[in-house]
Amino acid sequence: MFGCSGLALTAEERAFFQACNPLGFILFQRNCDSPEQVRALVDDLRACVDRPDAPVLIDQEGGRVARLKPPHWPEFPAARAYADLYAQDPAKGVEASTLGGRLIAHELAALGVNVDCAPVLDVPQPGADPIIGDRAFGADGATISTLAKAFMDGLMKGGVAPIIKHIPGHGRALVDSHMDLPLVDAPRADLENTDFAPFRALHMAAWAMTAHVVYSDLDPRQPATLSAAVIADVIRKQIGFQGVLVSDDLSMKALSGGFADRARASLAAGCDVALHCNGDMNEMVQVADGASEMTRAAWSRYKLGELHRTAAAQPFETDAEHAAARRRFDTLLG
Repeated sequence: MFGCSGLALTAEERAFFQACNPLGFILFQRNCDSPEQVRALVDDLRACVDRPDAPVLIDQEGGRVARLKPPHWPEFPAARAYADLYAQDPAKGVEASTLGGRLIAHELAALGVNVDCAPVLDVPQPGADPIIGDRAFGADGATISTLAKAFMDGLMKGGVAPIIKHIPGHGRALVDSHMDLPLVDAPRADLENTDFAPFRALHMAAWAMTAHVVYSDLDPRQPATLSAAVIADVIRKQIGFQGVLVSDDLSMKALSGGFADRARASLAAGCDVALHCNGDMNEMVQVADGASEMTRAAWSRYKLGELHRTAAAQPFETDAEHAAARRRFDTLLG
């Protein structure tokens, strides 16, 4: 999966995507100026691979992680807002989280975007880097599982598939994996009891994104993205996740080495999809060189997820229904 550089495809990007046929694409703020422009870009991306349902991803969590911003798109709160409301009134917290997912999905579906890189299931720990912070749906696994499940249900009702991240857990990282490689030295038992818990609870998700984190008690040499041991023994077996496993962005500084090697290693370790986000053509060419045709098992996981996404979709039938949902959402969150 690839990003692109701007608001419209260049001739070079179009030719590259047509030639290498990626599974799908991911959008960032640099690609989003207006609804009409984004819809045209999404259509153009899908035309490159001649698949009208090709997955198009975006990070639209709410709060500080939102690629779609005012004035064209409404604001949504960070996940912590749902947790704060849940602490006061659990039923209202769950309702707000469900509505948040459904309202975000409404905005995404209007653009043709069908996968949201949310929710964050990481359990934040004291002293950890603030990269997770208010993006978490609470401070404990039970709260996170409950509210993230509600958010996922809302996305699915809006016709958008969620991606749970960052499996098997980024909440203990002392550095931001965008900038450096985190090393977590917590005992395996602590990871199993705390960090893995929300992922186990929501293992039925169709998509998950890996953590570029080394867990010394699981694999002291490789981050989860590149670790066959972590993917096979922890993510697939212990957590029980059987959906599409996509790497976090291969251009992040937590990883080292050439981009062909990064792509090759992530797929060899057990990722189904190698994700590269920044739209740099030289890097994308290398990623494509290191990638391989999607396995039959990976393709089957993807198609099964698509069946579930389309079957669950219950979009708003009228503008009035959407407006009423937004009013209720705003009332709940003050």
